[in-house]
This record gives sequence, C-alpha cells and structure tokens, in this order.
Amino acid sequence: MIKPGDLPDTIALFPLTGALLLPRARLPLHIFEPRYLQMLEDCMKTPTRLIGMIQPRKGPQGEARLNAIGCAGRLTGFSETEDGRYMITLSGISRFRLLREVAGFTPYIRAEVGWSDFTRDLGRAETDPGFDRDGFLDLLGRYFAAQGLDTDWEALREAEDELLLNSLSMMLPLEPEDKQALLEAPTLQNRRETLVTLLEFALHSGGEERLQ
Repeated sequence: MIKPGDLPDTIALFPLTGALLLPRARLPLHIFEPRYLQMLEDCMKTPTRLIGMIQPRKGPQGEARLNAIGCAGRLTGFSETEDGRYMITLSGISRFRLLREVAGFTPYIRAEVGWSDFTRDLGRAETDPGFDRDGFLDLLGRYFAAQGLDTDWEALREAEDELLLNSLSMMLPLEPEDKQALLEAPTLQNRRETLVTLLEFALHSGGEERLQ
C-alpha cells in the first residue's frame, strides 16, 4: 500500500480527454504513441510506478492547457502486443493538484504536483450514508433506456457504494467537463449528488420530467 510519504513530488502526466480515473478504481488503457511508450518504460523503473491522468482543456484564448486536478494511478497490469503496443491497467491511488510542468528531455510531460488536498484518497473506501440506491437505480434505468445502454443490474444492486458510483462516473458517456466535475467532487456523497444532477439534466434535455 502506498503511504503519503511515498508519493513523489514529480510524476509523468498522461493527458487524455474524457478519461477519468478515481481512487481505488481501475482504468484500462491502450498505449501506442512512442512518447507514451517511453513514459511507460520510465514509469516501470520507479518505486511507485505512478502515472498521472489529467484532462486537457482550452484556455481563454483557445490555447491548450491542463486541468488543475488529476488522479495518479499505479501501474498494476500490462501486456505487450506483437507490434510493440501495450495494454495496461492503472489502479487509482490519489488525486493531485498540478503545480507546474517540469522542463526536461522526456518526450512526455512531467510535472510537480501536490497531494495535500486529497489525503482521504489514501484511506479506506468511502461510504455514502444518505445514498437512496433504489431511487438512484430507477433514475439510472431511465437514463440507460434513453441512451440505448444496458448493464448487469444485479451487479449494480450488490456493488459497494464507492465501487458503484465511481465505476459509473468513469464509464458513462459524459462530457469531459462533467467528468472533471466528478473527479473534483470532495466526497463520495458530493460525487453522487453531481452524478444525479448530470443524469437528471440528460433526461430533462431529452424530454423526460426532472426527478423530484
């Protein structure tokens, strides 16, 4: 288990629009660009094997920037294809705040990051005491029907609060800015409230009445 003192001041960043990683969740990725293959090789040489997932955004003048908050994942699985690409799995460890990019000779971005705002990420799985699971699953069912999606409903009913809410936050076809809002939610309850608002808005925009 990674402890606060193990977290490095500088990590490699993997900017990817629409990709969301959350603490204690797992994100599969397909790595094929040469600069990120190099990042992966360098990552495997470090004690913590951390890669920071972060979403790009546009600045006031349309310039490319990075969001202020991302989530670092530990490389916990990888396999190499015959043509030299990798299928990897990142296990979410902790969110971070981007402090500054670090100049260097790597083809990928490295940055100094701060972890102090997210100490709870290294603790136990969160719970959501106010979670109305039946009401939430009803809302989710209407959203899935409107989107033409399907899922294993029995697995959703049995999943722990954090696993359910974080998995849906990562997997649902939401806009990048919505994914960022879910990432930045301070607590699991806040994330659930944000997710409910997004689902309600999607249904309302599609013509369904807003859930009361």
